[in-house]
Amino acid sequence: MVGRTEKNSRHYPIGVLFDLHASNTALPWSITVHFKDFPERDLLHCPSNSVIEAHFMSCIKEADALKHKGQVVNEMQKKDHKQLWMGLQNDKFDQFWAMNRKLMEYTTEEGGFRYIPFRIYQTMSDRPFIQKLFRPVSPDGHAHTLGDLLKEMFPAAIPQDDEQKKYQVIIHGIEPMLETPIQWLSEHLSHPDNFLHISIIPAPSD
Repeated sequence: MVGRTEKNSRHYPIGVLFDLHASNTALPWSITVHFKDFPERDLLHCPSNSVIEAHFMSCIKEADALKHKGQVVNEMQKKDHKQLWMGLQNDKFDQFWAMNRKLMEYTTEEGGFRYIPFRIYQTMSDRPFIQKLFRPVSPDGHAHTLGDLLKEMFPAAIPQDDEQKKYQVIIHGIEPMLETPIQWLSEHLSHPDNFLHISIIPAPSD
């Protein structure tokens, strides 16, 4: 499910919208759903289920291109792609994971994915998101962490010395430790589209 923010009209997963705008508010989260006056100029109107499926598979292919040079998706048959989509659409985890597990595998020699599929979102920015190439393991074999990723992509999120924390880094409603390996996060906290969606919001004031 996707939605749009009040400030920016973009296709964000509903979980990302929650992390950006409601993670510090009381639950349940109140959502207003409109059934008329669709914002055609702001959002892509998906006229059919097949269009949504095509968009989902496009994201899967992009993520796999980063992780495995597209080899896993290319080796799947059309029925495997359909099983992946139908498992997600019908909320059948076992059906979905039977295919998605293949997208999360890598050899011991590789030590992780080729690159981490991630997107960083900020409530204070007009930029849709940050997405760049980032390897989970350094050339000398050091496992990169969430902190390493942020130092390169959004250094302001890392408090300096005794500096008061300015931002919270949220994934699926939780604030992971900066020492968490980015490979582990990608394997276990990615959305069904295989991207790791990271939200950066202002830290709550004392």
